[in-house]
Amino acid sequence: MDNFDKALSALRNGEVIAYPTEGVFGVGCDPDSPQAIEKLLKLKQRPIEKGLILIAASYQQLLPYIDESQLSAEQLQQVQKSWPGPVTWVMPCSDKVSDWVSGQYDSIAVRVSDHPLVQKMCNAFGKPLTSTSANLSGQPPCMTTEEVYQQLGSQLVAVLEGQTGGREKPSEIRDAKTSQVLRQG
Repeated sequence: MDNFDKALSALRNGEVIAYPTEGVFGVGCDPDSPQAIEKLLKLKQRPIEKGLILIAASYQQLLPYIDESQLSAEQLQQVQKSWPGPVTWVMPCSDKVSDWVSGQYDSIAVRVSDHPLVQKMCNAFGKPLTSTSANLSGQPPCMTTEEVYQQLGSQLVAVLEGQTGGREKPSEIRDAKTSQVLRQG
């Protein structure tokens, strides 16, 4: 089994994997599995209230998780113009989204990635992945496969090996309703 198939198999079995994104390595799992998300939060030492980003290969993969009815055509157009790419948008979430993903919010942070390995994994998995930076709370995000193995290797079933997209920082986060920048990219 090659590295990609091992990571895909781990996802399907409710495990947490690490994978390269546009700027840093991310860790993620099945957004519809509370058990997998619980493993992820424990691994990251991250409080559930913070919520998680969903990363996808296409807007269609995100649609089940978004309540588009709360956004205008102009707001939706602005979001879609920035994708695929390193901009994460906070959008109203649908009833499908559990508190495990949204945290204390009635919204969800989503991104259509332009990273080829993220695209390949989400297409093979058939849906988005949760995405949070690959690091323990308080540590800098991992930038290379080697750093992931050093910091988190003993706690992960699989690491999707590859290069990040070369950006220096995590993605920019904006609010889809107000266009306000919540985190600089």
